[in-house]
Amino acid sequence: MRTIPTGSLSPSSPGAAEVPTRLIPVYRPLLGEQEARTVNEALRQGAISGFFGEHLGRFERGFAEYCGCRHGIATTSGTTALHLAMATLSIGPGDEVLVSTLTNMATFFAVLYQGAKPVPIDIDEDTWNLDPELLEARITPRSRAILVVHLFGHPVDMGPVLEIARRHRLYVVEDCAEAHGATYQGKKVGGLGDIGCFSFYANKIITTGEGGMLTLNDAGLADKARSLKSLAFGSERKFMHTAIGYNYRMTNLQAALGCAQLERIEAIIERKRALARFYTSRFCDLASLQLPVEKPYARNVYWMYHVAVRDAAGGKRDAVMRALAERGIETREGFIPANMQQIFQGQGWTRADDCPKANDAGARSFYLPSGPSLSEEELEFIAASVREVLESL
Repeated sequence: MRTIPTGSLSPSSPGAAEVPTRLIPVYRPLLGEQEARTVNEALRQGAISGFFGEHLGRFERGFAEYCGCRHGIATTSGTTALHLAMATLSIGPGDEVLVSTLTNMATFFAVLYQGAKPVPIDIDEDTWNLDPELLEARITPRSRAILVVHLFGHPVDMGPVLEIARRHRLYVVEDCAEAHGATYQGKKVGGLGDIGCFSFYANKIITTGEGGMLTLNDAGLADKARSLKSLAFGSERKFMHTAIGYNYRMTNLQAALGCAQLERIEAIIERKRALARFYTSRFCDLASLQLPVEKPYARNVYWMYHVAVRDAAGGKRDAVMRALAERGIETREGFIPANMQQIFQGQGWTRADDCPKANDAGARSFYLPSGPSLSEEELEFIAASVREVLESL
């Protein structure tokens, strides 16, 4: 594994704060000659748009097969994949969608784009995923779907979710942006509900730079999604559109990168799991740190190694993150739950006290560098630094 150069980075002016002699980013994608070859192949063919090129079909078919699904539909981002899923299911004004409150707000925005109302659901305290036991009490006659988020690479407990959805005739959409290759009872996420939605942003398990994907098994829904994502052009007369569509097409260049990444996805996942085992072995005796879990029903792909301060470190997350930054270790704070978002509270859609467990997790949590290209020396330095910082509190 490549080690980051550690040459001196001097402050730019007298009296400036000391700059770390090394910088370890929270994520670096694993890219190499294989990716360069496939992208250059697409360039040589002149296949650079989202309308044609062999890599588009190859990536869609390959990723769908990897997820155990019949259909894959590539999009411009994970956000547009989520929106396309809502549009494909005809979610609209007056409808409600139950959503895990602890997530990137793109999950909620996708529901709002359709004029529907997202209903935040609190989390369980181990996985920080949506708590299925809280769903039934929030279902109303206006409920149309449950949008689960497989947070940080750990799948939601889908058995109870699917049973509740079946009894109430609700769609189930999976936000799998952070969970490529994660499994629930041996089955990969993305094929557990009606539609799976993935992101291929630069820090995801595999990347196309930007990009997303829908995975599904229903041929009718797949046809509808494929049409909507490309402006709903007509079949006989192209410019006689069949619906109000969107330009959510992934380019063939991006798909070429995706094809190369897909060939190494299991190696990347194993590296992520090895990183998690390393961190856990170094931190398991720290009472001041809550570590990620892996439930018996799950394969966690550890998109990010997400931790939370507690006990002696409780309330000191930001101080811990600052101390790590001073050592050149980049971290990220946990997501701010939907019920805490002022833009939602101001509309009267939610209240701060709706999801107390998510509020607590969001305030205490952060994640450590988790890229598959981290060197062993970098990992040892991060682990030692975390221990030093926590033991100094």
